[in-house]
Amino acid sequence: MEDVLQTVLTQYGFLLYPAILVWTFVEGETVVIITGALASEGRYNISVELLALFAFAGSFLGDQLYYYIGRRYGTPLLNRWPTLGHKIEWAFHLVKDHPTLFILSFRFIYGIRNIAPFVIGISGVGRVRYFVLNFIAAMIWAHSFAWGGYLLGRALERWLGDHKWMLLGGFVLLAACVATWGYLKQKRKLRAIEAKEQAEGVCVTPSTTAGETAASE
Repeated sequence: MEDVLQTVLTQYGFLLYPAILVWTFVEGETVVIITGALASEGRYNISVELLALFAFAGSFLGDQLYYYIGRRYGTPLLNRWPTLGHKIEWAFHLVKDHPTLFILSFRFIYGIRNIAPFVIGISGVGRVRYFVLNFIAAMIWAHSFAWGGYLLGRALERWLGDHKWMLLGGFVLLAACVATWGYLKQKRKLRAIEAKEQAEGVCVTPSTTAGETAASE
């Protein structure tokens, strides 16, 4: 295990930080924690500060994009899938009642990171306000998980020695299983929503709209 890590980080170490940026653009807690734990080894050329910087950049840019998607396309998407709006109604209430607290904390709540900026964009939170709060939240998040992984690695080294990699490997496997299960569950839920709306005649397809337009002409 250590030999493989050493080889990968030696030959492809230049890809580590760009990979962190891309990964955290989409999700990222697990990879940041594990990389922080690797940095605690001291045998690998990994900077915790650079890890935090690239994790911050990926998280910040990703959530800015989701915010603008929500701001620009959110209402049409909710009109397309009105049932979906009911599923995230709780998030709208949180944004309305506690916008600052919600923006600063949603990254730390599992399962809502990608949908939260979308909802915030729909809710009409101002661009400048979101930019500033998102910047602060992303910086806190990135340093928390990067240094948290580093300190976790140091603690596990003292308690378990070389056996810590078995525990970390199990943690990665568990996280992958949970993420896969969540993705499949969400996909099934969206299919069920589409099927329900089509059955009720709520969903308006482009072909239907085109037909109605042609008939009116």
